[in-house]
Amino acid sequence: MASKVMVPFLVAMMLLTGVCNTLLSKYQDLQCVANCDSHNPKEIRRFSMPVIQTAQMFVGEMGCWLVVFAHYLYKRFRSPSAPLLQGGYTAVNGHEPGLESDDEGNEELGRSFGSLEAHNPIAKSLIPNAEDRRQLVGWRVILLALPACCDITGTTLMNVGLLFVAASIYQMTRGALVLFVGLFSVIFLRRKLALYQWSALFVVVFGVAIVGLAGAIAPNPQAQPEPRSLLKTGLHNARAIASEVTATAKPSEALYTIIGVLMIALAQIFTAAQFVLEEWILEQYALEPLKVVGWEGVFGFVITVIGMIILHLAIGRTEKGRNGYFDAVEGWREITHYRAIAVSSVLIMISIGGFNFFGLSVTRSVSATARSTIDTCRTLFIWIVSLGLGWETFKWLQIVGFALLVYGTFLFNDIVRPPHEACVQRKKDELLPEDPIEHL
Repeated sequence: MASKVMVPFLVAMMLLTGVCNTLLSKYQDLQCVANCDSHNPKEIRRFSMPVIQTAQMFVGEMGCWLVVFAHYLYKRFRSPSAPLLQGGYTAVNGHEPGLESDDEGNEELGRSFGSLEAHNPIAKSLIPNAEDRRQLVGWRVILLALPACCDITGTTLMNVGLLFVAASIYQMTRGALVLFVGLFSVIFLRRKLALYQWSALFVVVFGVAIVGLAGAIAPNPQAQPEPRSLLKTGLHNARAIASEVTATAKPSEALYTIIGVLMIALAQIFTAAQFVLEEWILEQYALEPLKVVGWEGVFGFVITVIGMIILHLAIGRTEKGRNGYFDAVEGWREITHYRAIAVSSVLIMISIGGFNFFGLSVTRSVSATARSTIDTCRTLFIWIVSLGLGWETFKWLQIVGFALLVYGTFLFNDIVRPPHEACVQRKKDELLPEDPIEHL
């Protein structure tokens, strides 16, 4: 009964932390750090440090080790087989009469405790993916640096793309991930796709293209306050419609939006490669999923910091690179001098750690149908909140692209039936049977 109550809580927390992460990242991008009183928008400089934001993500992932350590302490002191719960008694020679039955009883209690743990949705992310495989320990842990490198590249590209597009377009464009996961699974993992699944991938691509077009036609207003009076609102909407019809959007803004969408879509290639690498590692070795995230956080953070130092020395401290993406000194100054940026950085780390934990717990507790529905709700919530905050304007074309994205994803994951029964393949390969690790 307790597990049934916990699943809705885990789903709600997964949605909350996932939505908060994207919105907080966009909020951080909108913080002014120089020339804030200028009447010329081009002179205003906002926080734009995508590499530092990538490091923030890995700090959040490293936070998963706190949960692992807490779980270790819980097992150490609360497990029925722990010495503290047995009175601390240990036989001297191990052959004392009457102890064999006690040992069998303790083993049975241990198995019962493990069974209860397996049915607890909160602890499922801390249970190894398989018992009949080699443990991923020692130097083999370095294998997790490979997906961490993919994560670094993909996350940094997405952080750059988020600078140029609205939060909802950013989240919708990430739907292209299913395309590259499908392609890489076929190429590298020798999976097979049915005809309707290939069709679903083309639908996803078409949906992403429409979402990008919607963003290019009506560029992101960058959190400028919307007019409040009825007359001004009407004039504003009339101007927006006229600009869409006559395509009078500034070429630079439209170009930046297209670049942002392309960078986010390109990032999905690296994210898909990360998923496929994780799948290959988990097929070979046994390891708790939350430890996978923790180790990737460690490797990712170390590699990112080394990369930040090198890029700062090579580019960031030069005249052209000053105040740019790779100026680590300026980025650190902005974080320490502007409270909104510092607070949002801490909240982003917490939301990332929470999303990974709750996401992994949900992934191992619900079906693929529920996971796809949760992802859809997450995108919708981000869109609704962004509209409410005035960070973006409503676009009908964006609804069309989002609908195609949802339909293509649902069709690919067998949530909706294909239009023609002849397209159905009775025996299909599961693309990622080990369940992909939840990432933001």
